[in-house]
Amino acid sequence: MNRQNNLFENQEAKTRDQEPVECLGKTFDSDEARRQHFLRLLREGLEELHAKLGGVPFTTVEDAVERMKSVEKWPMGGETRLRELAERMRHADSSKDLLQRWKDEVGFPHGEIEDILNLSDPPYYTACPNPFIADFIKHYGKPYDPNVPYSKEPFAVDVSVGKTDPLYKAHSYHTKVPHLAIVPSILHYTEPGDVVLDGFCGSGMTSVAAQWCSSAPESYKRDVEASWEKEGRKKPNWGLRRVVLGDLAPAATFIAANYNLPFDVDGFARAARQILDEVEQEIGWMYETLHTDGKTKGRIEYTVWSEVFTCWDCAGEVVFLEQALDPETKKVRETFPCPHCGAELTKKRLERLYETKLDRALNTIIRIPKRQPALIVYRIGKTRYEKKPNQTDLETLSRVESLAWPHEVPIDALPYMHMTHERARMDNAGITHIHHFFLPRAAHVLAALWRKAQAWPDKRNRHMLLFFVEQAIWGMSVLNRYLPTAFSQTNRQLTGVYYIASQIAEVSPSYNLEGKLKGLAKAFRGHRTSSGSAIVTTVTTARLDLPDNSIDYIFTDPPFGENIYYADLNFLVESWHRVLTNATPEAIVDKAKKKGLPEYQHLMRQCFAEYCRVLKPGRWMTVVFHNSRNAVWNAIQEAILAAGFVVADVRTLDKQQGSYRQVTSTAVKQDLVISAYKPNGGLEERFKLTAGTEEGVWDFVRTHLRQLPVFVSKDGEAEVIAERQNYLLFDRMVAFHVQRGVTVPLSAAEFYAGLAQRFSERDGMYFLPEQVAEYDKKRMKVGEVLPLQLFVTDEASAIQWLKQQLTRKPQTFQELHPQFLKEIGGWQKHEKPLELSELLEQNFLRYDGKGPIPKQIVSWMRQSAELRKIIDEQLASGQAQEDDSGLVTREPRLIDRAKARWYVPDPNKAGDLEKLRERALLREFEEYRESKQKRLKVFRLEAVRAGFKKAWQERDYATIIAVARKIPEDILQEDPKLLMWYDQALTRSGEE
Repeated sequence: MNRQNNLFENQEAKTRDQEPVECLGKTFDSDEARRQHFLRLLREGLEELHAKLGGVPFTTVEDAVERMKSVEKWPMGGETRLRELAERMRHADSSKDLLQRWKDEVGFPHGEIEDILNLSDPPYYTACPNPFIADFIKHYGKPYDPNVPYSKEPFAVDVSVGKTDPLYKAHSYHTKVPHLAIVPSILHYTEPGDVVLDGFCGSGMTSVAAQWCSSAPESYKRDVEASWEKEGRKKPNWGLRRVVLGDLAPAATFIAANYNLPFDVDGFARAARQILDEVEQEIGWMYETLHTDGKTKGRIEYTVWSEVFTCWDCAGEVVFLEQALDPETKKVRETFPCPHCGAELTKKRLERLYETKLDRALNTIIRIPKRQPALIVYRIGKTRYEKKPNQTDLETLSRVESLAWPHEVPIDALPYMHMTHERARMDNAGITHIHHFFLPRAAHVLAALWRKAQAWPDKRNRHMLLFFVEQAIWGMSVLNRYLPTAFSQTNRQLTGVYYIASQIAEVSPSYNLEGKLKGLAKAFRGHRTSSGSAIVTTVTTARLDLPDNSIDYIFTDPPFGENIYYADLNFLVESWHRVLTNATPEAIVDKAKKKGLPEYQHLMRQCFAEYCRVLKPGRWMTVVFHNSRNAVWNAIQEAILAAGFVVADVRTLDKQQGSYRQVTSTAVKQDLVISAYKPNGGLEERFKLTAGTEEGVWDFVRTHLRQLPVFVSKDGEAEVIAERQNYLLFDRMVAFHVQRGVTVPLSAAEFYAGLAQRFSERDGMYFLPEQVAEYDKKRMKVGEVLPLQLFVTDEASAIQWLKQQLTRKPQTFQELHPQFLKEIGGWQKHEKPLELSELLEQNFLRYDGKGPIPKQIVSWMRQSAELRKIIDEQLASGQAQEDDSGLVTREPRLIDRAKARWYVPDPNKAGDLEKLRERALLREFEEYRESKQKRLKVFRLEAVRAGFKKAWQERDYATIIAVARKIPEDILQEDPKLLMWYDQALTRSGEE
């Protein structure tokens, strides 16, 4: 197959198995021959790795380094990274320890070689670090050429996408971005044949989106093109993009591989149907029940199990479902009577009853909560019925329980995890091992389904059958809650947590999987995939085996803080595959794993540094962020910046509307979409020569402005592009210098003045000369520019709010004060409260009625017809003169209207004001530095920021660290500027 061939192969899989196929430049007689070739190479590599790293004792660290260097095609990195790895392995005291430490570094999953091979389909997918990725890039990628022009603005366009697409719903995962929401970004940033990377791929939606760029129906293409044309964009170039997918979790990469590798859809559907039918024939008796007539047989859809409690008053047994569930409303009553003594009960006034049973898998006696079947829902033909279990039903359950425990069901002990020990005590629910999640009947059914799927002869369809069956694991476990008001009892488990309810719906295999089979067949018949479009690896993103500057675009949805405990949640399904996540390098805030926010940030920085290494200069990364904590948001920003990226745009993703909206506050209450770029080689090389000089500052600003959107509008209104405002440009410039360990050569006032001199200003935003014409042209077509909505929470945001108000209209103190009092309701408790008068005096100017009326006030006055007439008359008669300083006049009507108004000073005249303010801030910072308090409860953040900046300029890292440690941890982590100075001080002082 030619590498540019865009032939889709879903439906031709059977034929392909019997025809020659091309793979990474080699030709094979069939697809199975391809698979066997690469499986052999993978097996040899795994055995060699085990032998060289763990099979022979070593005597010195150098010996270990040389041994690691001799193992080819594994993600160990270059000589420098290998040395760093060796340093972390310094205390390895055996070859086995060395092997495990290496595995922990790269995120090598826990599992036997045979199990890893069974789960893999190389070279396109390996359930371990993929040794064929470099070959994939060499074959399909385009080497970086600095002479090839590339220029893209951040993708700042609304994307409206729902989550009802059949393909999106084909397999669930803990977090998923709909593939149709990713398609526009890939079209915008890339061209056909480019290579896209997602190192936190989850279920592989990035690759699905990349393939959709080629296989989308014509109706979809027309809609996108019409939308882009309306927004003034060029039509996208449709065509296949290649994708590298990586994830730490074998559960995730297995899903991603099956979403993106071709298979015979009809063959899979027939095989799945056959397996369901065979299981029905073998153990269908388990789900038979007699109708209330005592003669007719029905098929059980689900059985509701209820926990049994004891009444505190009489110690009588209380079956929760029977007493607490209102049969009419189908809701749990808050109070209900004890069936024995009549006492009024609530769930809190009940005590869980336990019983002892033989654990047939472990051959030991265990203590579990007492449960009993309380309701059976069954069908006869198309009619559904309900009944209480009778003696025959109980005998059937007893017969099932007496059977030998099926060996296919994993019996792994639950390790100490947040989700099973810290957050939810699974041992209190009688669960200490994986098999305890399954009632006997469900265990036998899942075992039979798993056994038959694993025995399927064709490996590609075998994987799809496991992809199909594994989706019943959660839904057929005791995690499946009974929700009587729900349309269906399928997959009613709480997402993102292990939680066992008092009422459990034990569903039959047909009830759980029949609809899923139809849905999968429908979804994949409309999803055309091609060989070589994606390669999947199971590895930490911090150790990708990719060449430098080899990736054209990154779209990624990484883990955020403690939102989702991926390794914990994946343990249930991965236990069935017998290949488990190695959680050592997992980027997470997790008390059980002794990982706090600093550890999370450090791990994320490693991952983003790897992203930066492999991304081509000048290219883009899109990061989707889900979190409600500012501290985690700041940690992510710091990790992105420290890795070498520059953030150019941040938008919110509105889940209700499915759209991106510009972020105007640091409060994180919605999903965010972050656009960041890797500075091109020219800037980095030039900066090495100009670092610490004004020339370096303005070179960065010019480069950064070139990467920002010129104009963003929607529904006839334009947005202020936050990144083009002077204070955010200053923040980006400072961060660029600090992250590279360079002194910042300009103060804020000097920067603002230089910005106004060198660049064109429009609506409070700054543009390159070649960008102004485009902005002006598009600005004329909209009604107005919507101001950014600011929330006043501290001194910095108060200054920006005042600047916004006074730019719009110079005002007196009396006019501003009532508005100001309304805005400061959210002032942070730790932030020193400041009077409005103090903020005005330190940051703005006031016209005292003497001398020319400042031009800022004159501009506002001209908006009044009455005052404009007076000004024009004064100028026409020669009684007034207007120049750059303002309006020189003695007209009392004008002077009276202008007097006592505060206004925003010109950048060129703000320097002295800034110096006075900085001196005051530094005096206050000195008090904090000398304070004997261990923790500062109330302080002025701007003073700390000013002090940190001065200490940085003087390379006084000890002062930054000392004062930072007086600031409460949560406040330090939630302030991006303080966090940046502190992290860099730690790095430079060697304390990290």
